[in-house]
Amino acid sequence: MANGNAQVVIPKLTKDNYDNWCIQMRALLGSQDVMDIVEDGYTEPASKEAEGTMTEAQTTTLRADRKKDCKAKSIIYQGLDEPTFELIASSKSSKEVWDTLHKTYKGADKVKRIRLQTLRGEFESLRMKSNESIAEFYTRVMVVANQLRRNRETLENMRISEKILRSLDPKFYFIVVALEETKDLETMSVEELVGSLQAHEQKVTRRSDDRVLEQALQSKLSLHEKKI
Repeated sequence: MANGNAQVVIPKLTKDNYDNWCIQMRALLGSQDVMDIVEDGYTEPASKEAEGTMTEAQTTTLRADRKKDCKAKSIIYQGLDEPTFELIASSKSSKEVWDTLHKTYKGADKVKRIRLQTLRGEFESLRMKSNESIAEFYTRVMVVANQLRRNRETLENMRISEKILRSLDPKFYFIVVALEETKDLETMSVEELVGSLQAHEQKVTRRSDDRVLEQALQSKLSLHEKKI
């Protein structure tokens, strides 16, 4: 799909990426000025006879709506594989297509509640691994946090910060205590918190490297003394 001289890449829907696909597709449809038709739909005349009685202005509006709807469907179709296309092939409008995909991939309210409960449990059970860096653990936390938010969970930054601090490896105990005593976590952003933790992590890593080097030198000296 071309937009001027730029080639627009259509995101592909899979069984595992509906949330991300939806975000990307919303942005694409919005950039093509057709997201309103997808979300709100438009009204088709009840019959050919009814269409024949429309005013010129109404006819012009209808033609514009139909054109936008066809454009929206064309974009969405390009993001679907054959089995998924079969699910929406009978949908007449882009709104029907969009709503059918939403129901198919997000499921009924009961399924949503189960999904939310699963994500909550996953969020609470997150723990930093001993061989994991702050950046790696932060990424894992935010992946689950973003999934919760996409499922309409209210997740304040303060809760994410507290979760990170509670779940760090024990080697970060002293910096956690220091941050809780000296920083206002309510006003401190998650990014600032992670930055402070990474700065401490770098210091710990440097000290550890220095100890390893010192031990290596000591061992070398000991071997040298034995030879003498």
